[in-house]
Amino acid sequence: MIERYTMKEIGKIWTEENRWGVILEIEVLACEAMAELNLIPLDAARIIREKAGFNIERIREIEETTRHDVIAFLTNVAEHVGDEAKYIHMGMTSSDVLDTALSVQMKQAGELILEKLVVLSGVLKEKAVQYKDALMMGRSHGVHAEPVTFGLKMALWYTENERNIARMKEAIKTISVGKISGAVGTFANISPHIEEYVCEKMSLEPALVATQVIQRDRHAHYLSTLAVIASTLDKFATEIRHLQRTEVLEAEEPFAQGQKGSSAMPHKRNPVMCERISGLSRIIRSNSVTAFENVVLWHERDISHSSAERIILPDSTIALYYILDQTIKVMRDLKVNTDNMKDNVTKTLGLVFSQRVMLALVEKGLAREQAYQLTQRNAMIAWDEKKALKELVLEDAEIMNYLLPAEVESLFDYEYHLKNIDYILKRAGLFV
Repeated sequence: MIERYTMKEIGKIWTEENRWGVILEIEVLACEAMAELNLIPLDAARIIREKAGFNIERIREIEETTRHDVIAFLTNVAEHVGDEAKYIHMGMTSSDVLDTALSVQMKQAGELILEKLVVLSGVLKEKAVQYKDALMMGRSHGVHAEPVTFGLKMALWYTENERNIARMKEAIKTISVGKISGAVGTFANISPHIEEYVCEKMSLEPALVATQVIQRDRHAHYLSTLAVIASTLDKFATEIRHLQRTEVLEAEEPFAQGQKGSSAMPHKRNPVMCERISGLSRIIRSNSVTAFENVVLWHERDISHSSAERIILPDSTIALYYILDQTIKVMRDLKVNTDNMKDNVTKTLGLVFSQRVMLALVEKGLAREQAYQLTQRNAMIAWDEKKALKELVLEDAEIMNYLLPAEVESLFDYEYHLKNIDYILKRAGLFV
């Protein structure tokens, strides 16, 4: 039977032990299906089920001669089974078992990644609600724009992660196919019932049409999904790295008791977990390019994809699982400096209210271009001379021809920017 791996065992999915174990199960199931069709004796199928086994060292030893891994495997299995082994692999080709087993492994890995994504969504949801009213500066081009809240940022990340959950489910579905249709996919030497039987037992769907291999657009879809998820995690990590800069210091990744930031500078608390997430995401994205290259094979098959897949599939799934785990740890124990967030909001001396001033002038009847010019000239003085925008506006006789002092005061209110935060979070399904 195929083992169900736990949350901490994604690496075991890609071991030789698991790979050959899945392949053995496929071969045994195929024999049972043949017995159902009276193509082989029922007793033979029973004996194969009871005796079938393999030894990895022995497979490697045989492969030194055969230069063919599946033949080496079948030879070793026959050593365990005896005479009834003549029925194993009957009418099948290597890719029947290799590709079907690979789908099982990718499905196993995908399901573990999916579980991690669900955990991450739970953490992000909690942070979004917790910090929904935590005022901070929104930035565009790295420059102060208008106020947001940290909870809104978390809500944004939550909704993106929810899309990744949907993508991962679809990728698992796309790869959950098997193929046992013979040398070029025509079922010339094997009954379609055998493929249906094996796929049902392995929780796969038969590929509707195949050549000697399952088509690699499925694998490219899967790898591209991993790359999108990795890019999302890189986005989260990069934002935290920016927020942890000394000049900003609005959020920090966890720093453990006894942890050291620098061999030379004892004061350092570097965002190393987030940097690790960003670095490994690059590997996953680059591997997706190889998956796209693997879509193009000669005629009914070649094996140019095979060697590459033995690297990109284990590496990408394990790396993504790891950086998902790291992201969960960072987000769960993230240090959020709400006081610094508030302090940073005030650093530009009210410039964030420039749009409100402009719109107020438009409401008084000015053309938008004129209102923009009047507001911008005061904003530039605020930038250059470090004066509060509100005071400059109150001193601008041309603007004050249209606005009352009380109206100007009302324009410089941070709460104005937060009035729809609850609406956005409710729309995102974060609370009722």
